[in-house]
Amino acid sequence: PGAMSQAVAKEMPQEEGEGGSRRSSWGLLVTAGVGGTLVALYAVATPFVAPALRKVCLPFVPATAAQIQNVLKMLENRSGSLVDIGSGDGRIVIAAAKKGFRAVGYELNPWLVWYSRYRAWRDGVHQNTKFYISDLWKVSFSHYANVIVFGVPQMMPQLEKKLEDELECNARIIACRFPFPCWIPDHTTGEGIDTVWAYDLKRSRGCETKSLEITPETE
Repeated sequence: PGAMSQAVAKEMPQEEGEGGSRRSSWGLLVTAGVGGTLVALYAVATPFVAPALRKVCLPFVPATAAQIQNVLKMLENRSGSLVDIGSGDGRIVIAAAKKGFRAVGYELNPWLVWYSRYRAWRDGVHQNTKFYISDLWKVSFSHYANVIVFGVPQMMPQLEKKLEDELECNARIIACRFPFPCWIPDHTTGEGIDTVWAYDLKRSRGCETKSLEITPETE
């Protein structure tokens, strides 16, 4: 019996050591798997949340369902071409296309543009939508009657001037989340981050048609 006890005592540390080694190996595998998954998620997500504009750091922030509905409300009784400046994943452009608009989105982030095109195809509105990879400061919006902006406060003053210089009097500009600094909105809807402001350039410019006063000529 004494010999057997000594033999068991000699074998036990070895078995425990083998078990600990197996547990350590499993731990390394789990750690490696979790680490690899996080790296993959970071690699996929980073292009989507990276800044989409060069002059202003504007990360991708998806429009909420309430914001989209508020935008569509501001587009009621409107027609003509439509553009979304900084279109992100294309959800506003697609929603407008479903309402009958021929809608265009400009976005600097190529991953978001490709994803927008896929979503438009998936939702069956790819024929009424277009998405371009472009810097908004290098694009003229002069031929659009409806302009949607999802910007940040730092870019709004300069964008306000750009749009006022380029757009026709019949244009309507719809700002999401942040208003323009100088223009007075003609319509407002929503609350908090879902607030939407609509601006009609014909009023801000004084473009209303005025009747001419005809005075009789005097001799």
